[in-house]
Amino acid sequence: MATIKDIADKAGVSIATVSRVLNYDKTLSVGDDTKKRIFEVAEDLSYYKHKKRKASSKKIAILHWYTEKEELDDLYYMSIRLGIEERCQEHEVELVKFFYDDLGKMKRNGIEGIIAVGKFSPGQIEQMKQVSSNIVFADFSPEQEDYDSVAIDFEKATRKVLSYLETHGHTEIGYIGGRETFRDEFGVLEDPREQTFRSYMQAKDRLNEDWIYIRHFSVNDGYDLMKKAIEEHGDNLPTAFFVGNDAMAIGCLRALHEAEIKVPERVNIIGVNDISLSKYVFPPLSTVKVFTDLMGQTAVDLLLEKLTEHRTITKKVTLSTELTIRQSSF
Repeated sequence: MATIKDIADKAGVSIATVSRVLNYDKTLSVGDDTKKRIFEVAEDLSYYKHKKRKASSKKIAILHWYTEKEELDDLYYMSIRLGIEERCQEHEVELVKFFYDDLGKMKRNGIEGIIAVGKFSPGQIEQMKQVSSNIVFADFSPEQEDYDSVAIDFEKATRKVLSYLETHGHTEIGYIGGRETFRDEFGVLEDPREQTFRSYMQAKDRLNEDWIYIRHFSVNDGYDLMKKAIEEHGDNLPTAFFVGNDAMAIGCLRALHEAEIKVPERVNIIGVNDISLSKYVFPPLSTVKVFTDLMGQTAVDLLLEKLTEHRTITKKVTLSTELTIRQSSF
């Protein structure tokens, strides 16, 4: 495993700066460019590098549903993007990158296909089709059967976490999570982690609505919601929390540390995604590993298959997950 020193050396910054950036230290004054460089180096050092493959002479676009600045607050999507970029480099595919605020700027300009990272509304999909009808979605599977997609079974991942916590004696389990919306439409997308948590705990007759906190999938919201849980429940705080993503979980750890609540002795924390930062926070975060790099690589493979083999039957790929236990749970 790469160390913080390895990251610091490659990013050209101090070890202290890397540590504070990876832990989302709010008191640190450092530019977004430096943060981005550190995050990308951390991701780069986390994954096995593949050998270069045969050149394809194709030109494709990646459309990210976040802005470049928003991506710094949720490295899950950065990791998918880097997986796409790596696979394109292996195949010597020309890649044109667009972020959400560039959507209106997308032009054909020789683009043969699009990989759309994140959640997109039917209206946005229609916009993409004006550029190319060859679209593959990563981390989203539209209801239409016309498109390839690569996604995760978050329902199964949630059950995996809850089963683990139960096996280790936890009956009082809370949930801290977020909800997402299409960027151009009102209405909240149903989140399978929250839905599965509710149904699983309800079936066990252990669902307590007072232990469920929902806002957005960000470090700051995780921090604020855990602080709220501590204030509301005090000594009756649940013994474990399943947290919807690692960014929120990092915020939760900070709030618990400030309140001098020991993790995992008093409260267990398990997140989702296993972003590269998860192993560097204190204590190192237990989490469900989502193979984001493979998600991005698979999206490229699907698109190249459509372009070179002229496949007309759509594929929807579901990647497995893996529960990774570190020091934030027992």
